[in-house]
Amino acid sequence: MKIGNAPCSWGVFYPDGNTITAEGYLDAVARAGYGVTELGPLGFLGQDPVWIADALAARGLTLAGASHVHTLADPARTPVLTAALHRFGRLLPALGARDLILMDESEFYPVAAQGLVDAAGWKTAMSVIQEAHIMMRETYGIALHIHPHVGTCIEREAQIDRLLAETDVSLCFDTGHHAFWDQDVLAYMAKVWDRIGYVHLKNVDPVVRARVLAGAVGVNASFDQGVMCALPEGAVDIRAVLGLLVSRGYQGAVIVEQDPPANAAETPEALARRNLGYVMAALQ
Repeated sequence: MKIGNAPCSWGVFYPDGNTITAEGYLDAVARAGYGVTELGPLGFLGQDPVWIADALAARGLTLAGASHVHTLADPARTPVLTAALHRFGRLLPALGARDLILMDESEFYPVAAQGLVDAAGWKTAMSVIQEAHIMMRETYGIALHIHPHVGTCIEREAQIDRLLAETDVSLCFDTGHHAFWDQDVLAYMAKVWDRIGYVHLKNVDPVVRARVLAGAVGVNASFDQGVMCALPEGAVDIRAVLGLLVSRGYQGAVIVEQDPPANAAETPEALARRNLGYVMAALQ
């Protein structure tokens, strides 16, 4: 397994306007003990593969892949995705990476109906996914993995089941997002094991989650309240997840993510270091 981290753990969700620079992030993730990273939002590390490769090598880092957010159910946005995919297709192989994670945009849906799309929207999303999958595989030799994500049209097990039935794309399985709705992480991983091509390792605070499930806290507000907590502290049995990956001979990327809550007591770097220590102890 390739254990890594990603810029989102430092609150980087957009290519610019962040509180940390590309160089600052790369320095921090290396100091935290990781040897693998994701690219972050397209443009965050720049667009020059030579500069990125040199910056990674100087810190002993390799690139696992990249994640990209797109409004899957909006047909008007498809040309934007196509342009982004071509940029990833040229950049990732130059950096020795062959994995691209695609996820739906939660901001597209009204808060009162997050994750809900009509039949036309679902058909559009499946078409966009399948076409992107074929394009990346056949044009660039890149594997596309769909990331089920809270607040989008692919977040519940029934929706993931439909995705897998209607496309031949693989999953980026995120333990935290799956557990957000109190779904059984280990059971579902075992059920769809042959379709898991990439893993994001994240945990869920059971107290905050209970408030969400009771309707007392909204999905978006729950993130500021720390619903995605440090790996040792949540409802997901991370040790059991890692045990499953080892027992099944998983050789892909395992990217630790820690969405930083508002007013966090620890810095992103300290959280990343603590999460890595937990993972490495669990693998011994």
